[in-house]
Amino acid sequence: MNQKTKQAPDEGFAEATRKRAIDAYSNARDNVAGAGRKAADNLAEAPLIALAGGIAAGALIAALLPRTDSETRLVKPTARRVREGAKAAFQAARDTGSERLGELGLNREKGEDTLRSFLRSVTDAAKQSAEAALDAARDKK
Repeated sequence: MNQKTKQAPDEGFAEATRKRAIDAYSNARDNVAGAGRKAADNLAEAPLIALAGGIAAGALIAALLPRTDSETRLVKPTARRVREGAKAAFQAARDTGSERLGELGLNREKGEDTLRSFLRSVTDAAKQSAEAALDAARDKK
């Protein structure tokens, strides 16, 4: 008789399970390492997008956290200056834009007239197309 030692069925199952667990761990480790390399590559390719994402995440976290009294006291003057500066910049841009459009002869009334004329032209073209289609259909009968 052959003197090879046979493993009990439970030992073979345990060994197969152990091998599958090791393989699963190895695959998971490789996948995580690959994801890390991929993230690093993406950051290298688009650093501004990563920066914008980080700023957006920080702003979201800051918006969700409650404001403290000392923070309010310290930030209020700066916030007021920023708000006033933004209003002044908007007003200057609007005034300059309006002035430049006026120099070019473009104003609200002229824009409305141009739009009405364009819509009339489109309507006339649609009517003429429909009439031509009807005439063509009648001629085929």
